[in-house]
Amino acid sequence: MARAIILMADSLGIGAAPDADKFGDVGANTLAHLLKAYHDETGNALSLPNLSKLGLIDACEAAGGETCLVSERQASQGAWGYAKELSSGKDTPSGHWEMAGVPVLFDWGYFPKTQPSFPQEFVDEFITRTGIPGILGNCHASGTTILEQLGEEHVKSGKPICYTSADSVFQIAAHEESFGLERLYEICEIARELLDKLNIGRVIARPFLGTSNADFARTGNRRDYSVLPPAPTLLDVLSKHGGEVISIGKIADIYAHQGITQKHKAPGLMNLLEKSSEVLASAPDNSLIFTNLVDFDEKFGHRRNPVGYAKALKEFDDYLPTILNQLNADDVLMITADHGCDPTFPGSEHTREYVPVIAYQPGMQNTPLGERNSFADIGQTLAQWFNLPALEYGDGFINKLNAPK
Repeated sequence: MARAIILMADSLGIGAAPDADKFGDVGANTLAHLLKAYHDETGNALSLPNLSKLGLIDACEAAGGETCLVSERQASQGAWGYAKELSSGKDTPSGHWEMAGVPVLFDWGYFPKTQPSFPQEFVDEFITRTGIPGILGNCHASGTTILEQLGEEHVKSGKPICYTSADSVFQIAAHEESFGLERLYEICEIARELLDKLNIGRVIARPFLGTSNADFARTGNRRDYSVLPPAPTLLDVLSKHGGEVISIGKIADIYAHQGITQKHKAPGLMNLLEKSSEVLASAPDNSLIFTNLVDFDEKFGHRRNPVGYAKALKEFDDYLPTILNQLNADDVLMITADHGCDPTFPGSEHTREYVPVIAYQPGMQNTPLGERNSFADIGQTLAQWFNLPALEYGDGFINKLNAPK
């Protein structure tokens, strides 16, 4: 029986999508531009031999039309292509849900770029329901900057820091010790309930520690509270048919814990990769292991740190052989992304980009997949891989793979 593992390189876009003009993202290319920035700063091309061998560099150059500055480039030995997004937004839930066969064809609710950003009626009800003394922030903000600005006031006043971004999101930052981690989760659950009527995609708990504005830092206890996908995803279908769906990192949160049979948290890129390897070593047949590598987006994309992004990508590349060597003949590895977040682009938000579609089985040869019309092609292919009923969206490419017997 078959197994599959998805390594979601969060935000690793590979070139502006055909509709990037609608999002102000013409010219974005997360991978090509971080590679150029690394080369410009260090004088050396980044070495990504394993990702290159799987076809990532070929996919990026085909999608974005830009040269990717890498050394030790390898001939592709995997199935590689690039996918554009059907969903109306460029946010995390939309990208993930579409990949699992459920594109978001409606518009999320968003908060305006005014200050205050949140409707007073919601703020009043939130304060009443939670019993907090008030809120700080009430604006669009960077998660790190707002801690520097308001962290000390939060600790003194007990008022949580509430902010948003260009995504459909309501974020709450609070000190794990002075405010309390469970208390933070509790008020996030209340916010999630209140924001359903505004069609806000996610509420995110952003706990942090530290003693002053100079050293406040987020911890690994982030928790996302997402609305339910509007239809059953690949995860629901596989678990319904007796398969294992194993979440590593924030995958379970993104899918509102629907269709998940096991979940594992792990802080940081290397811990997420090591946990994925550990789970793969013992995962039974008919299992999907789904890992979100959040650091690329959270620590480097949004913070516009292309060189840090490149170094993290190198760590990913260096670790890949560990996972590749664990694959059985009836296993398939997929590497993709949920959107772009070009660290050289103006602003600090996601960018509307093609994402890589990489599939690898032991012994594969170079297999171009071309342009895919939806992220859902990945979910449809995995539905075919597991011999499940067809999903509503997506054009599978099982014919390009050696289907399990």
